[in-house]
Amino acid sequence: MSVQQSSKSKVSVTPLDLESAKEPPLNTYKQKEPYTATILSVERLVGPKAPGETCHIVIDHGGNVPYWEGQSFGVIPPGENPKKPGAPHNVRLYSIASTRYGDNFDGRTGSLCVRRAVYYDPVTGKEDPSKNGVCSNFLCNAKPGDKIQLTGPSGKIMLLPEEDPNATHIMIATGTGVAPFRGYLRRMFMEDVPNYRFGGLAWLFLGVANSDSLLYDEEFTSYLKQYPDNFRYDKALSREQKNKSGGKMYVQDKIEEYSDEIFKLLDSGAHIYFCGLKGMMPGIQDTLKRVAEQRGESWEQKLSQLKKNKQWHVEVY
Repeated sequence: MSVQQSSKSKVSVTPLDLESAKEPPLNTYKQKEPYTATILSVERLVGPKAPGETCHIVIDHGGNVPYWEGQSFGVIPPGENPKKPGAPHNVRLYSIASTRYGDNFDGRTGSLCVRRAVYYDPVTGKEDPSKNGVCSNFLCNAKPGDKIQLTGPSGKIMLLPEEDPNATHIMIATGTGVAPFRGYLRRMFMEDVPNYRFGGLAWLFLGVANSDSLLYDEEFTSYLKQYPDNFRYDKALSREQKNKSGGKMYVQDKIEEYSDEIFKLLDSGAHIYFCGLKGMMPGIQDTLKRVAEQRGESWEQKLSQLKKNKQWHVEVY
């Protein structure tokens, strides 16, 4: 691997004391006493041909809810819990899609990548707003200046291991599961972080329905141009590409395509991360098991070794 190019083209970040904590912040704010933050912006991320709507939401927490890459915020939508009249809604967890410095590089914001959950009546085919996702619709409809109740940050499983700045990180995302990986990649390739000079390999696999559904594609493509030796980016577009047997191209088909390389990297200590809807995992696990067997290895043994070595990171919802 080439040693990473100088930090000339990188953005300086502040405050650098966000690097000084030895342990990640955890549950600074809880459901009983959430933090009142402010919506800074809401932007539609997808094109007109994307099925559904996905938004990028920047939240101003004033520097009062610090977090690390790979953690989640909890959001309590306004209104009362239909199952417990008089009580607030339950917390909804969202993976944070920014680095600890936020999209403005000043440590005062955190961003979420949210797909609007819409319910269509199976009989009439019409949208039934009474069954739409309460929190995702609140977030996607939010306007700058709106208040939002935050809890967290939470989660340790998806923290980016930084002991070795030359490590390999294989990231597998479906849809909004790309959120934590956007944070990692900004930290690796966009921000000038004095104590983290990434010189390893980051390899992102992103599965979405079609080109219009790609998330943060311009950002990822720019890293390919700037850091061709340190970043790889493979897309599985299920409604536009075919796999080798002529079916839809899902993220596990891309994994299979590169399985030899992936297994070799894992054997050399690479970290592998999975984030997205929980329905993604069975297909991926089946593919990995089949590939392992073709290589004369036991997938069960391999998986338990990866978990033991803390190389295996899964966050699905």
